[in-house]
Amino acid sequence: MSETTSDADPAEHEPDGPVEPLELLLDYLKRARGFDFTGYKRSSLERRISKRMGMLELGGAGTYLDYLDYLEVHPDEFSALFDTILINVTAFFRDEDAWEWVAREIVPQLLVLRRTDAPVRIWSAGCSSGEEAYTIAILLAEALGRDQFLDRVKIYATDVDEDALATARQGVYEAQQVAGVPEVLLDRYFDRTGGRFRFDTALRRAVIFGRNDLVQDAPISKIDLLLCRNTLMYFNAETQARILGRFNFSLDGNGFLFLGKSEMLITHTDLFTPVNLKRRVFRRVQSASLRDRLLVADRTTDGNAGQLGLAMRESGFDAAPFAQVIVADDGRLVLANRRARELFALTGEDLGRPLKELGLSYRPLELPAAIEQAANDRRSLTRGPVAWTTAEGEAVELEVLFTPLFAGAALLGVSIAYSDVTERQRLRDELDRVRHELETSYEELQSTVEELETTNEELQSTNEELETTNEELQSTNEELETTNEELQSTNEELETINDDLRERSGDVDAVNLFLETVLTSVGVGVVVLDTERKVQVWNAHTEELWGLTSAEVGGERFFELDVGLPIDQLKTPIREAMRDRSFRADVTLAATTRRGRAIECTVTVLPLAVDGTDVSGAVLLMEVRGEPTNGPVG
Repeated sequence: MSETTSDADPAEHEPDGPVEPLELLLDYLKRARGFDFTGYKRSSLERRISKRMGMLELGGAGTYLDYLDYLEVHPDEFSALFDTILINVTAFFRDEDAWEWVAREIVPQLLVLRRTDAPVRIWSAGCSSGEEAYTIAILLAEALGRDQFLDRVKIYATDVDEDALATARQGVYEAQQVAGVPEVLLDRYFDRTGGRFRFDTALRRAVIFGRNDLVQDAPISKIDLLLCRNTLMYFNAETQARILGRFNFSLDGNGFLFLGKSEMLITHTDLFTPVNLKRRVFRRVQSASLRDRLLVADRTTDGNAGQLGLAMRESGFDAAPFAQVIVADDGRLVLANRRARELFALTGEDLGRPLKELGLSYRPLELPAAIEQAANDRRSLTRGPVAWTTAEGEAVELEVLFTPLFAGAALLGVSIAYSDVTERQRLRDELDRVRHELETSYEELQSTVEELETTNEELQSTNEELETTNEELQSTNEELETTNEELQSTNEELETINDDLRERSGDVDAVNLFLETVLTSVGVGVVVLDTERKVQVWNAHTEELWGLTSAEVGGERFFELDVGLPIDQLKTPIREAMRDRSFRADVTLAATTRRGRAIECTVTVLPLAVDGTDVSGAVLLMEVRGEPTNGPVG
């Protein structure tokens, strides 16, 4: 995850009045590392941050302010915190039914709406480790074929998590991560190397990964299909609305938006209309705009203003009923249609001259500032109405539309169109007069209107209650989905820990088997006691001598055992061995084997201690004197 250094002081810019500790922490994260989490749902943030705080030693019950102090002292903690907050739960063909429908219905529509040579632009917003970006790449490659895919498709995959993006850029996944990919597609689009799967290198070049904060950064434009699945549910309603507004701007024409299964857009029908609500696929709602391309023009190679004006002046432009001029990006007037020449007394000699040298530059309004704003903002803007008197002495009202002209990404100039809105203004004045007369008549209907308004308010109140209920249900659904993904993430962590424990348990079993083999092979009885004189080890040779199995004596007090060995005579040497790391004693005792045979048994008593530690018990070695080493005892 990307980090930037900062000397930000959490006390800087602290607002007046009391502020919740969590808000102070979020403000510090924004100023210190540029991550703005203020638009995230507070309940989700509290769970994720508390989970991270619980992993640290903060001296008791740590608060958000304690954690803020910890972040100031330990800058490496930022990465761990962001990894915890940004839950990266994703998969290939996640929600398989929805992907099948997109492949069957949406992808063919995208290709029909585009010319055979037109580019297809996809944006995977909140792509995490890249699985969904590669999923749509597979579907488009299946629909277009490899060659057409490489020539036409660009997939932009963005996220705020730099670590997840690093994984996505590699395009290498474990076997369990590609489990959702059908076998035939897995063989076709992945290379298997040592149990791992790498996405096709050639097709990978069509997928462009980069960091983009949906809350702060500018959106990618001219997108045909936008994937943003189970990302919006982490943001509050205000932030969701802002992001969806940017998505509406990003999509080209009637582009498609593909969301996660918990995201329904109930309250954003002005931006998107459902195509298939069950699969969470929506289509962009186009909004009215003043941006119109009035003219397509190219510069001539010699730069002659007369030739440029001649190339741009077409019959339709010259015969337009409204006045229109075009100013090149270097500030020269390069075109003026017939109506403009008549209205502003322009001549052919004025074409090619700097606009600032002409009276048109400031009459009927100042043009340079508006031209600069339209060019910088790369969008149309309107000024006026302004008053103007024609050469015939007629007073008119003009509304002025500034439209930047482009050839691809290059700015050619700005079109300035003067619309005569005199009649519209006259009609507006007449309408005001009529409206005044109608308002006078409304007094007789006031009682009826008030009753209707009361009824309408009651209906509106009921509608608002229903909308509130819908939003609460939506919020609850999103919370459940968030919790489910957190549980899935936790379950994956537990499975990893369980695999580690299983492997360690196998290692311990192997060591125990090896130790048991060694103890059986030494040819003498071996007994290990802990500091409470309880039996910990009782090998097979000891079982053969005294007739008790290790299962019978394990954990029992040694001096309470009933065997043919006078155990009481070993109390003193065992006690000394427990005290002295260097102690050793050989005690020969008359004993009776499990079969009743009298023997002499030499017992060697040694302390049990690991290098550098205290004595933790005693070891007894029991050897029968005069017994054959290759035969059974007794």
